[in-house]
Amino acid sequence: MHQLHLYQIDAFTDEIFGGNPACVVPLSDWLPDETLLKIARENAVAETAFFVNNGFKIHLRWFTPETEMDLCGHATLATAHALREIRKYSREKIIFKTQSGDLEVFVKEDRYTLNFPSRKPVPTPLPPLLKKSLNLQPQEVLKARDFVLVYPREEDVTNIKIDRIPFDQLELGTGGVIVTAPGSDCDFVSRFFTPGASVFEDPVTGSAHCSLIPYWHEKLEKQEMFAKQISARGGKLFCKNKGERVLISGNARTYSIGKIWVP
Repeated sequence: MHQLHLYQIDAFTDEIFGGNPACVVPLSDWLPDETLLKIARENAVAETAFFVNNGFKIHLRWFTPETEMDLCGHATLATAHALREIRKYSREKIIFKTQSGDLEVFVKEDRYTLNFPSRKPVPTPLPPLLKKSLNLQPQEVLKARDFVLVYPREEDVTNIKIDRIPFDQLELGTGGVIVTAPGSDCDFVSRFFTPGASVFEDPVTGSAHCSLIPYWHEKLEKQEMFAKQISARGGKLFCKNKGERVLISGNARTYSIGKIWVP
């Protein structure tokens, strides 16, 4: 049996029980993918991050309870927080080696800034299954990795209801569906849903902002924006458009530190 450390971190929040919970598991060497997936299923949160510290760059992977992801914002932020606050990693810039290339995280005081790729969404037709699943139809439909459904008012995003029978039939790979609108006390709000996932609504989705930031940058003609993900737990994201990159900043809090035993 292997004994491993396990940290649970609430990301994109400055208080426990807010933001998006992620589990972080440090490894000395990679375990089989099947074992990583089983650990993620056992953890039963939206994402579990696994990392191997090779020195200058830290190899990072993300797993949902169903699959490995190509990019995850909140679990990256959680990993940076675990490295700094628990494992006393001293560098102010952390470089992660990932499926989406090298990702940099800058640390200043208690805020973490993710330097992520921009994924500008483009107009696309609304799939019939998606249209059928929505109680409110969007005024604009776009897509990059994720569908981006744009609504005129924050209350529309608050009041979205999704019929999971047609919705769960959508085949989106590692993607999901973002619903977004201008915010009443911020620049824009969003929610994020994943077909067929055990965590149906993601509390705060950093990677979704790889598409939201370039979209709202053009609409609002602003480089820097403050965003909220208005899930039940809620999250706060400080956003900046940088052309081919986006900067996504937020806070994190440690919820638990423990150990697990795996074969």
